[in-house]
Amino acid sequence: MSWLKILGAVIVGGLLLTVGILLGHFAIPKGGNGPGVPSWVQTVARDLNESLLQSFMDQVESGKIRENLKALASEPHMATTKGDEELVKLLLSRWQDPQIGLDSASEDVYGAFLSFPDPQRPNSVAVVENSSQIFSTRRSEKNVTADQAHADVVQPYAAYAPPGNPRGRLVYANQGKRDDYQELVDRGINLNGTIAITRYGGAGRADKAVIGAEFGVAGVVVYTDPADINDGRASEEETYPNSWYLPPSGVERGSYNGYFGDLLTPYYPAKEFTYRIKESEIQGIPPIPTQPIGFEDAQTLICNLSGPEAPASWQGSLGCSYHVGPGFRTGGLFPNTSDVQVNVYNQRIIKNSSNVMGFIRGSEEPDRYVLYGNHRDSWVHGAIDPSSGTAVMLEITRVLGKMLKEGKWRPRRSIIFGSWGAEEFGLIGSTEYTEEFYSKLRERSVAYINVDISVFANATLRAQGTPPAQSVIFAAAKQVQTPASSSVSVYDNWRNHFNRISPSYGVIPNLGSLGAGSDYASFIHYLGITSMDIAYTYDRNKTSARIYPAYHTAFDTFDYADRFIDPGFTSHQAVARTAGNVLLRLADSLVLPLNVSDYGEKLDELYSTAAQEDFLANLNANNLSLDPLKAAIGRFKSVAADFNQQITKLKKEESPSPLQIRMVNDQIMLLERAFLNPQAFPNKYYYSHVIWASKSSAQATFPGLADAYTSALETGDWDQVQKHLTIVVQAVESAASTLEAVA
Repeated sequence: MSWLKILGAVIVGGLLLTVGILLGHFAIPKGGNGPGVPSWVQTVARDLNESLLQSFMDQVESGKIRENLKALASEPHMATTKGDEELVKLLLSRWQDPQIGLDSASEDVYGAFLSFPDPQRPNSVAVVENSSQIFSTRRSEKNVTADQAHADVVQPYAAYAPPGNPRGRLVYANQGKRDDYQELVDRGINLNGTIAITRYGGAGRADKAVIGAEFGVAGVVVYTDPADINDGRASEEETYPNSWYLPPSGVERGSYNGYFGDLLTPYYPAKEFTYRIKESEIQGIPPIPTQPIGFEDAQTLICNLSGPEAPASWQGSLGCSYHVGPGFRTGGLFPNTSDVQVNVYNQRIIKNSSNVMGFIRGSEEPDRYVLYGNHRDSWVHGAIDPSSGTAVMLEITRVLGKMLKEGKWRPRRSIIFGSWGAEEFGLIGSTEYTEEFYSKLRERSVAYINVDISVFANATLRAQGTPPAQSVIFAAAKQVQTPASSSVSVYDNWRNHFNRISPSYGVIPNLGSLGAGSDYASFIHYLGITSMDIAYTYDRNKTSARIYPAYHTAFDTFDYADRFIDPGFTSHQAVARTAGNVLLRLADSLVLPLNVSDYGEKLDELYSTAAQEDFLANLNANNLSLDPLKAAIGRFKSVAADFNQQITKLKKEESPSPLQIRMVNDQIMLLERAFLNPQAFPNKYYYSHVIWASKSSAQATFPGLADAYTSALETGDWDQVQKHLTIVVQAVESAASTLEAVA
């Protein structure tokens, strides 16, 4: 009878299994949205909520941004000063507010190597005859408005310039570029022991002194020419407070530092325990005393120079014909035997500087970070640089914090806000942050949004970024209306002002490239994180100013911003809406809204320069071929197109696999990292991105290849050209591999 029991048990088991399958098939709702399905199944596939996105933009108030800026720019807040410390407290209080705050906020402190003038011994530039001083430059700017005056306004100086009192005959060296100094030498002028006066622009601040020292120059004076900043206007009646133009006494301060990050701790966070190099080992700072002055003082010096007339391209708007010297002319304001003396008493010191970090934890993917940053420190009141950006960030966090605290929203991915310290001295706060959290940020960061100066002027959007960021910035800009007209989008207005013809899309706004001018530098060059910088700017058809005229001067005040940069603060509001829109898209979209295919156009553009006749002929003459690079770019474009098709199919699925979504997003996130090569530029701190590294060559191709090619034309060393061709090919192939199917 045992076999009957076994048979019965098998039949009963089969019936139970059949009933279970039928119940499972008919009882569980299809589509994964039924009441019996776990909540995580429903939320894990949550996509961007467009109505919530619109609600965010509707809540952004121009009046709140104006209030923020008035508070932020009420007093000077140079890094580590009392004003800076007060703003640290302000940000912490806002981000920890129980009604509108974030999940959490913290203060991260670094021991930054900084440079300050001696308050007891002001710097100056003087004209001396024998032992007598017969002229000296202003020690501070003229007060023209009530909100400009403050006891903590720092005297004009060149940060990191060494102390000293060199004296010599004055020469005019245009922008202080290498070819400018060489022009003087070619004219038979002996530069040894001279003092060179140069104008801002052309070369980096530090380079004017570094290069000058190579030619024997003993000291450097730097000024802002009204031709470069004021559209030629130079009189008090034509300048602030009567217009936005820089007054004659205005002096542009700045960091004379060719690198970014703390100078004593490259690649390591500047903590108390950190190894520091010797001060004598620092590179990229002036080896000779350097001092900035206003253009009214520059006029007194330049308009009395002797020697040949300067080239036409060197002339400016000081109201005289510029001569190159050396020394002063006979019959001028000074005896022709007079010298110029540069008196610098700067002090270098390690001081604690803080980053203020704000956090919103993601609900579905808390280990994926969208970062948004702006630096906090200024040179003086800093209404535009950087407080316009901080005012916008505080309004974005107010609205998001309110939505968060009311339980109306939590992002899919975590959001990290950074208020960076000591940016003006060389992007120190943001760089130290990327050094301290190097591994975590490389593994988990989706993108970095930078809003430094949010409004240069009120004409149009200006955005910079790596190619994948183009699509998300465009999408956001199309949803925001311009301040001037509710019928015109920020996108259309931007396209009208700055555009290019894209082989893929036709006429589109021109997305600029990122250099190393703000806090995105370490994120893109060192970590390989997709980055962007967003601002409003001026109409290039109406001004040729290289930047807003009060930049880094004592005239960058709330009054200046309120009356001349953005009356009504509607451009600030447009930037907040656009940048906030980008932030929410990156934080909440199921599939990251970064288009990998857009890198193809940039690769084609850089390749086309190398494929031009002279460039290509020189390569071929030295047995070098571009064929492997052409093939690698072709492969990348093909793989990227296939990858986008895969995403399209995935989005059409009713219930896409969470693991498949995660895998695709990781490929998008890691694409930028594929272009990194830490060995590519051994002589450049932090630069490892093969596409975006700095270069000195004028060749508009891949930076390493461009510099190697230009050098080879002079030295005949074509091995370095082959090396950098290899580096580029490997990087493009790696990028293609990143987008290919995992298995």
